[in-house]
Amino acid sequence: MSAALLATAEPRRTRGGASSAVRFNRPRRRAEQTVWIPNSLYRGNGYCDEAVAVYIKVAALDARRSWPAARPDTDPCTASVTELAAALGMSPSAVERGLTPLNRPGPDGSEPWVRTKQRTHRGGDGRSALRYARLVPRDQGALEVPVRVAEALSPRRLRAWLHLARATAKSLPVTAAELAGELFHHTGKSAGKPLSEKTGRRLLEDLEAAGWLTLDHRAGHRGRHAVTVNTSPLHAAPAPEPVVDDGALFPVSDLLGPTVADNHDGVGPDDHDGSLATREDTCLTTDGRADDLSIRRRRDSGSYPVAPVDNSAGDTFRAAPHGEKRSNSQAGTYRGPGLQLSPRVWQVLEPVRPELPSISPYLLRRIGQEIGRQLSAGVGMERLTTRLLTRYSRLTAGGPATERARRGEVGRWILGAGLPRHGCRLDSCEDGTTWATGERCALCANITATAQALAAAAAEEARAQQPAMAELPPEPSAPAQPPVTWLPWPPPPDPGPEPPAPREQEQLRAAATPAAVRQALADLGAPAAIRLYGRALVLPHLTDQHDEGTPA
Repeated sequence: MSAALLATAEPRRTRGGASSAVRFNRPRRRAEQTVWIPNSLYRGNGYCDEAVAVYIKVAALDARRSWPAARPDTDPCTASVTELAAALGMSPSAVERGLTPLNRPGPDGSEPWVRTKQRTHRGGDGRSALRYARLVPRDQGALEVPVRVAEALSPRRLRAWLHLARATAKSLPVTAAELAGELFHHTGKSAGKPLSEKTGRRLLEDLEAAGWLTLDHRAGHRGRHAVTVNTSPLHAAPAPEPVVDDGALFPVSDLLGPTVADNHDGVGPDDHDGSLATREDTCLTTDGRADDLSIRRRRDSGSYPVAPVDNSAGDTFRAAPHGEKRSNSQAGTYRGPGLQLSPRVWQVLEPVRPELPSISPYLLRRIGQEIGRQLSAGVGMERLTTRLLTRYSRLTAGGPATERARRGEVGRWILGAGLPRHGCRLDSCEDGTTWATGERCALCANITATAQALAAAAAEEARAQQPAMAELPPEPSAPAQPPVTWLPWPPPPDPGPEPPAPREQEQLRAAATPAAVRQALADLGAPAAIRLYGRALVLPHLTDQHDEGTPA
């Protein structure tokens, strides 16, 4: 690396002098380390989310060298890509994806934020590269953030936290839509486009659940959430354990299980980089040290027997019995814990109680979670029970639907068709009727009338654009057919004289002369002459005029 390049990558003060051209990162303990990060790095669409986290970690490891009081021979950041990935909780490919734009000039033509110097041993073996972090000039906007934030949060959540920290420092009110507008997609078909408002709300909820944010709902400017950014994660006190009534018919819990988790982006949880993991990495930990993190799952057979469980529920709602051998033939059977639902759920399921024994415990648990979610959202038990009773009555009214329900599909029907609310966007609408008054929903009626008017206008326009068909001239009448005249069948041809007896015929052929054969041809014709004298005697005397009568 040239001296001019090192001068830009290694800004430092000389001993005895003072300089305020850059913002220095003070080397401290890992738990107290802070780093200055420029606003241009995490604002806009110039750098990916991984680049922000990688720069914070590289600048923290390079602080001992870039500090003005450091010794000239102090090494810069020597961590390899694998070590950086372990410290940040990312994959090596994600770290490399973040280092690539940092080693290139910025979108505005500025100098790279990280300089990398490759090196090798004398024998030719590779060594970890030297990485120099360019410090932030004082004339640029910057934010001082703890390094532990980059190590604890995913790249996208880290970027959202930085935007919220900047807004808090400047006393700017922020909404979920405004936060999503500052974050962008960097891959796929939506690359370069901002995130959706739903994703912005999800990021706020995730940061609040992790303790990095404190949200005072509707306490800010014009009904916005008041955001308080925490430099250390704050966790709420754990909720008390639910009380179980052992004397009830079924194990009952006051709190239902959590609703179905939002996987953020597909069928599985967000793994931040790549496909779903099926095997644990046994060589890396979150703190950068190498260790064996492999575990063994306890199975229900072999040398790991199942502990006995006291479950007083019936066969439908119990887990598998103790000591039962698991095999591949029983892989589809539910082996989870016993079912626990609240009395409110059983009251809602009263219309379909005869069908409950045929439903699997897994589907019953999902149904209970859905009912609990709607009850927590403010939907009354009476409304849910009436909805389920009305739709179940319609289901049992038809023969084929009833037969499908009897075959075990009623559980999926309850979850997918019996419990969801049908109607417009108003919460008071229930199948096109206002629940409180029983009258027809005005919004649904308006939507139906508008749709009918649009359909009628479209049909009228289609009829107007369709060209009028010209009337076809009448077809001429068919001419009269002449009467059919039947001709008589012609008489059969004269076969000629009867042939003589066989013995006389042999004598006649033996005494036949050429003149007699020619005379017979002229008088009787070729067929009769052949029957009388034979082919051997007649064929030599046939002429062209007699060929037509020769039988084939």
